[in-house]
Amino acid sequence: MEYVLIGKIATTFGLKGEVKIDTYTDFIDERFTIGSFVYLKIGKEFLALKITDRRYHKGRLLIRFENMDDINKVEQYKGYELYKDKADVLPLNEGEYYFSDLVGLDVYEEDQLIGKVQNVEEGVSYNYLRLSLNNQKKALVPFVMDVFIKEVDLEHKKISINKIEGLL
Repeated sequence: MEYVLIGKIATTFGLKGEVKIDTYTDFIDERFTIGSFVYLKIGKEFLALKITDRRYHKGRLLIRFENMDDINKVEQYKGYELYKDKADVLPLNEGEYYFSDLVGLDVYEEDQLIGKVQNVEEGVSYNYLRLSLNNQKKALVPFVMDVFIKEVDLEHKKISINKIEGLL
């Protein structure tokens, strides 16, 4: 089974097993529907969890899982990532990418390997690629096609970025 990263359990909420979710998707209603399954990544394993309740509190998504109706049952999962089965999600339009598809891709500048994508971070206006560069430094590159990003090639697992003075 292939998985798509959709969020992370940020912390618990109350005593009845609700958790606050940091969402990594624009399709919150589709990914976190009551009765559907999400997969909690524990090491290299995935634990299937059925969503039994979903609501918002002060703009933050709260969910509850089946058979986890107590804070003591969910507290151990704070900080863990949540995934969806890729077969259960609608395909994206051309030029759209799942965050999980971008993480781990090699990054090239003018055909020279300069680093790897460590994470994708959401910004107000656009998302950023957090890079781990070959020179042991870190960098943030705005994920803006044709400005900073030249090409995304999922088949060859690489991203080409435009050379811009001061970017790295």
